[in-house]
Amino acid sequence: MIGDDKIIEGCKKGKKSAQNRLYEKYSPVMLGVCLRYCSNMADAEDVLQEGFIKVFTYIKNFRGDGSFEGWVRRIMVNTAITHIKKNVKYSYEDIENISSDYQEDEEIAYSPVNPEIMIKVLQSLPAGYRSVVNLYIFEGYSHKEIGGIMGISESTSKSQLSKAKKFIRRKLEEKNLILKTVTSNG
Repeated sequence: MIGDDKIIEGCKKGKKSAQNRLYEKYSPVMLGVCLRYCSNMADAEDVLQEGFIKVFTYIKNFRGDGSFEGWVRRIMVNTAITHIKKNVKYSYEDIENISSDYQEDEEIAYSPVNPEIMIKVLQSLPAGYRSVVNLYIFEGYSHKEIGGIMGISESTSKSQLSKAKKFIRRKLEEKNLILKTVTSNG
């Protein structure tokens, strides 16, 4: 099997066979990244394709200082965020009240959740919630950084994460994957 270094060098030279190998190697994982940001498979595939176009366009700038997979992942995340900003008409204010009636329980017992079900739950989130969840939980950005990326305030990012968690809990409860437990006080 040809190593990443040879594939990357081939891509830098514009070799189609190297580009095909790179795509075959990384597209399954990167599709998963894209699916977390997009509400459906068609959008995720569009983001994946657009992301790989950027990878092939800018691969000459990859110096090998860090993980190549991490570099590709960052391109996919940025492409997904750009896609959301361009194509999804939403306002953080418009989704403020989606789960405002939900009351958090004192204790919640979780059942193991199938990854496919969890992806569907994430995809069902409003775009603003989904973006913040992905950037905060999966990508490790701070609320301040998310605010800069998404053009929102730090407090809006925190609020969106909190409301997204409540939304996710409600969806998982509907699927009987979270059991409500009420604790009695004395």
